[in-house]
Amino acid sequence: MKKTRGGPPPVMPPGFQGDLFGASATPPAPPASSEEALPQARVVAMPRRPPPPPPPVDADGTALLGPLEGAPPPPPKPERSVLSVGELTRQLKQTLESRFARVIVRGEVTGFRGPNARGHWYFSLKDASAAIDTKVWASLAGRLRFMLRDGMEVVAEGSVDLYEPQGRYSLIVQRMEPVGEGALALAFEQLKERLAAEGLIGDRRVRPPRPLPFLPRRIGIVTSRTGAALQDFLRVLHSRNPRQSVLLADARVQGEGSAVEVARAIERLSRTDVDVIVVTRGGGSVEDLWTFNEELVARAIFASPVPVVSAIGHEIDFTISDFVADWRAPTPSAAAERLAPVLADLELTLATQAGRLRRATERRVLELREELGQFSAQLEDPRRAINHQRLHLSEQVEAMMRVLRPAVREHRDGLRTLSERLQRARPQARLGEQRAHLFKLAMRLSEAARSGVASRQATLAAAHLGLERASPAARVARERARLAAHRARLLALQQAALADAQRRFQRLEGRLDALSPLKVMSRGYSVVFRQRDGVVVRTSTDVQVGERLGIKLAVNGAKTLGGCEEVEATVTGVKGPVDC
Repeated sequence: MKKTRGGPPPVMPPGFQGDLFGASATPPAPPASSEEALPQARVVAMPRRPPPPPPPVDADGTALLGPLEGAPPPPPKPERSVLSVGELTRQLKQTLESRFARVIVRGEVTGFRGPNARGHWYFSLKDASAAIDTKVWASLAGRLRFMLRDGMEVVAEGSVDLYEPQGRYSLIVQRMEPVGEGALALAFEQLKERLAAEGLIGDRRVRPPRPLPFLPRRIGIVTSRTGAALQDFLRVLHSRNPRQSVLLADARVQGEGSAVEVARAIERLSRTDVDVIVVTRGGGSVEDLWTFNEELVARAIFASPVPVVSAIGHEIDFTISDFVADWRAPTPSAAAERLAPVLADLELTLATQAGRLRRATERRVLELREELGQFSAQLEDPRRAINHQRLHLSEQVEAMMRVLRPAVREHRDGLRTLSERLQRARPQARLGEQRAHLFKLAMRLSEAARSGVASRQATLAAAHLGLERASPAARVARERARLAAHRARLLALQQAALADAQRRFQRLEGRLDALSPLKVMSRGYSVVFRQRDGVVVRTSTDVQVGERLGIKLAVNGAKTLGGCEEVEATVTGVKGPVDC
């Protein structure tokens, strides 16, 4: 098929390729038969000539000398899409945050200046080729167990966030730990060095470890009452000494706030009559045992007035409490063995059960962690919106400060101008003149008042002198003195009469006491009366055999018959008159 000059290109079959200028070659005709196809299949390799350079074209794609013969029409111009800065930043934000929703970055800390006024941490992570702004909110910074410093290499896990008003992206940290050692290990070493410097542990310990009592009368134990460590301790302890007394201070040994409960329990037990305190719990991970790496628990153990035994975890587990305590037991059972006899079989069983429990707990923790990961992947993270609001709030605060500073500076300049004008006016001179004039007026007023007061005082003195001459006060004073003298004489006569009456009464009292029958009875005599009618028995004829009598004895200075002692008696016989 021949090409048409200036017309549209011919339709080519699928899979056919034209030359470099868009002109198509004549497609091969299909063979009529298999015999005719064989000679046509022979191809001679010829060297390809380089194509001629394309003619110059205009901006719209047409040749300067006119359209090329057989060339396709120029493609339509694409419409230009113009984005605003906000739309471009928003698209970048969506792309970055969806693409890097969770990243783990390793780098070196630089530009760290500690927490700001709201408790947030702002610094940068860098390596040899780049750096990225990093933010740690106060909620996470308060939970980190180590302190950052410039030059520390860390691994940070978080999400990439782009702040639209400034077009800056940063890393929002959700988890962080130092490289080469875990966060808990770093916190452990930092606390250990600080306590060693203060003399609580180590070779420079202020107080040497105290010896444990050979047979303590009462053992105080600090642990959870539902924990396996308490049961293991009591089983071993009572198997060796069933009468051993134990005082339990219940406290949580794991989780938030458990360190405060353990320290309070140690303080309570130290005020009781225990001879030794055992701080114990079962084995677990480093996070599970971290309660006994807290500074509060270590200082409570060191301040205890009685020896403290630390039995935390297993033999390979070491905590700060082990270094501060007076004696470290590798297990709770070993602590019971130290304070009481030990059974080897029980120790092996406890170690086996603790290992199985630890493995089962680890398996369960791994299962729960996998489930938590699945749930967290399905749940949309609400912290992203909180991070945006926090960044927006920080920006608003900074903008407010930028507005307030010029206003304060303007008011300060105005105040300085007014102060200069006031200094130029110099009102001190006028104030001095007015003050001198007022002083003269005050002196004149004072002199006038002084002369008036003096004249009135002279008039008052003359009137007072005349009043004293006519006053009856002198006569009243004389009568008052005479009345006082008569009163003194009356009181003296009254006291004398009272003394005479008292002496007379005492003489009569002595005579009456000498004649009193009670006085006679106090010398060994008694009064006998019949109980049936209360009649005093004077002769033997007044009683009969078998009759009940009452005998009153005056002892201890009795003043009445009612105050005398009484003896009951029964008449067994009556005799005739005999010489007494």
